Amino acid sequence: MFRSAARTDTGMKREHNEDSWLINEDLGLHVVCDGMGGHAGGETASRLAVQTIERELLGARMRPEDPFSASAPLADAPLAGALREAIEGACAAVYRTSRANPELQGMGTTCIALLLHGELAILGHVGDSRAYAVRDGEVVQLTEDHSLVNEQVRAGLLTPDEARHSRLKNIITRSVGFEEDVLVDLLGFETRPGDRYLLCSDGLSNLVDNDEIGAQLLRHDDPDRACHALIDLANERGGDDNITVIVIHRAA
Repeated sequence: MFRSAARTDTGMKREHNEDSWLINEDLGLHVVCDGMGGHAGGETASRLAVQTIERELLGARMRPEDPFSASAPLADAPLAGALREAIEGACAAVYRTSRANPELQGMGTTCIALLLHGELAILGHVGDSRAYAVRDGEVVQLTEDHSLVNEQVRAGLLTPDEARHSRLKNIITRSVGFEEDVLVDLLGFETRPGDRYLLCSDGLSNLVDNDEIGAQLLRHDDPDRACHALIDLANERGGDDNITVIVIHRAA
């Protein structure tokens, strides 16, 4: 029912890639994490987060009350709780690791995770990595950035264009692992035939606007080609950060 592809790129200005991604088709799990805290810290935080989320969900599936086998209305879907707990587990794991290793002190990561199960989709989100959907030719940003400039936009202190160019645009207000606990935003929805989804780090969204993202997702019927095109576009704009994308298509 779903086809997916992922690509990550260091970009044009960074020496190291602190992003991590994961696709587990058996679980229907897709994750992008953008680490922070210096080269070693950021890379460790993002990698540990994706690994922990996968491990937590594999463990959830082995429990007697398997959330993957339960049938419930969207509003009561146990998968939402399982994804939230997995991201919370990743937060605790990153935090404990940073406390145990002085060279990793203060590390953290963003997280955007999409869990697809049948026609149900559950999205978990912390930080300023994003999820988009294209349906009936229209692109929709599914997530709200947990960032200082986004709070200023919502308060009417900045325009979206001013936020895009603000020197404070990289300051996030919520992350996985900087503290032991984190508030995870959750969104559940039903997928439809022909839907296309994108998960990405801000190395893409800071340089490519929503309409351009939608155009690329619509232009390419192969998810891997869409990944390449999006990364190429960000690099053509300067590629000032690591760029990671996952593109998912539901068959029409």
